[in-house]
Amino acid sequence: MDSRQYLSFDTSILYRASQKHFDRIFARFGLGYGQSLFLTYIYENEGVAMSKLADLGNFDKGTITHSINKLTELGFVEVRASDSDKRVKNLYTTSKCQEVINFIYLERQKWWDRLFQKVEKEDMEKYFEVSNIIKEEALNAENEIENENHLRIFGIQKLTLLDYPGKLATILFTGGCNFRCPFCHNKSLVFLDEDSSELNGEDILELLNKRQGLIDGVVISGGEPLIQEGLVAYLRKIKDMGFKIKLDTNGLLSEKLAYLIDEGLIDYVAMDIKNGPEKYAMTAGVQEVDLNEIKKSIELLKNRAIDYEFRTTIVDELHDVEDIAKIAMLIKGAKHYYLQKYHDSEGVIKKGYHAPSNDKLNEMLKVALKYVETAEIRGED
Repeated sequence: MDSRQYLSFDTSILYRASQKHFDRIFARFGLGYGQSLFLTYIYENEGVAMSKLADLGNFDKGTITHSINKLTELGFVEVRASDSDKRVKNLYTTSKCQEVINFIYLERQKWWDRLFQKVEKEDMEKYFEVSNIIKEEALNAENEIENENHLRIFGIQKLTLLDYPGKLATILFTGGCNFRCPFCHNKSLVFLDEDSSELNGEDILELLNKRQGLIDGVVISGGEPLIQEGLVAYLRKIKDMGFKIKLDTNGLLSEKLAYLIDEGLIDYVAMDIKNGPEKYAMTAGVQEVDLNEIKKSIELLKNRAIDYEFRTTIVDELHDVEDIAKIAMLIKGAKHYYLQKYHDSEGVIKKGYHAPSNDKLNEMLKVALKYVETAEIRGED
């Protein structure tokens, strides 16, 4: 069988074997394999900017921050603001680094001597030459994919006390949606006006990095985030910073929702239930809705170990008590269901809708409580 089929396996074996070896050897200093790589580079390039480290191995900023924080805690590295630009963080080794740096060099050399003991010198040189070529192509391909499939963010709310239950959070608003709910107050995100200004995703990550310790989580809203090709990669970067993530979704893409849950990339889901089955498409502003997808997402949330809520924006012209009974039966046994009172705004897709009365909302609430554990009204006057 063609050995090229196992190139990924071989590369993975080499990496994991090296990692296990050095993790064990460097454990006496509190270091891991990755941290030892960063430490030697800083030692050889005193004053290197932290941002430069990300370019070395295409590392995300969360990984860099975690490793540098560890090296700083251990007393091997110190971070200083640049004299020319206080926003730039430069890295320097300390005198304590001398205790370990020669040990790292010697152990690294012993390991490579061990691996190449049966390889001729010219073959070893050819190996490194070919490896560099493959590495560069891999980085080019990854950068091309990231540029094509980045998360499209068109809005940010730096602080919210309400949108992520029990947590201080930042909200990111993605662009585009697979529904056209006429009462939606994010018209500009749904239709993406020509003058819509897309935010730089890397700048936002840098902002989030600076807000570590100030906020607990990040809310990904929209639009509909699950239609975004770059969502998974972006969530991984946010997760690497240690944030909890809440996803707002309409639940129409159940497989993508399941993937995010299984990968541990989201911690809380708020799923909109638009209306009872007969009125679903009309309320969502589309010709038809695959209700099987909606039902799959509902059952997924009810049966997985993840925090969630279902919610319905109540519009006087679109919802009556019977509709809420049908919704409640659809989500029967759910932990949390919220009836959100519609509020008119300049940003709605279609004007002319009105909020229900508080009496009507309370009547709906009584019906919902027959089927779900907890039901509440949000936005009641």
